[in-house]
Parts: sequence; structure tokens; C-alpha cells
Amino acid sequence: MTRYLISFNDGAMDHIPGEDLPDVGKAAHAACQEAVDAGVWVFGGGLNRQRASVVATDGMVTDGPYPETKEVIGGFVVVDVASREEALAWATKIAVACRCAQEVREIMADPEMDAMLHQAESRR
Repeated sequence: MTRYLISFNDGAMDHIPGEDLPDVGKAAHAACQEAVDAGVWVFGGGLNRQRASVVATDGMVTDGPYPETKEVIGGFVVVDVASREEALAWATKIAVACRCAQEVREIMADPEMDAMLHQAESRR
């Protein structure tokens, strides 16, 4: 199985009228529950608007994204599926629920990190 990041940009849902947001939330939660029930859900959530800190390699911390950043992630889901086509199908469900386009990117496989995660989970 391969993990995919399905994400949308901050502000991508700004076109949705406030009175429609509860319905969008219900639809988004239903799509996520479907992924959980299908066994492909890894993790996901929405991000607070522009409340990021950037930590440089020297340890210096600055507030917010770099000034040249034009877009930041507003929310994301990570799924573990057999193919890119399956990831695109989940992204379609999420796009319909959230009423905004979704970006799909494959997460690089890292067997060493997977082994560390497996060890951590077995200790719980």
C-alpha cells in the first residue's frame, strides 16, 4: 500500500456561505468516516489559518510562513491505498464534500520510518 496526501489550500472554502458550513462539515466528516470504515484513513484535519511558525536550521523561529509563500495548506487527509487511482477516487469524494479542489501527492516510502512507527505502536 502507498500513502497519499490529499490537501486543499487555505482559503479554498472561502466561497462557501456561512449558513452552508454545517452541511459541508457533515459531508466532510461522512467522507472521512467512509475512509476510516474502508481501512484507508491514516490521519487528517483542518489547519488554523496562518498560525504557523517557521523554524530555521539554526533554530531561529519566525511567525507565519515565509513572505514569498503564496499558498499554504488549509486541511489535509492521508490515506493508505493500493494505487494512485484509488487516492484520486478518495480525493474526489473529499472534493465533493468540502466543495473545493484537492491536491493529491504520493508520500515517499521510508521503510526505516515505518519500522519506527510500528515499534511505537506496539508499545502502546
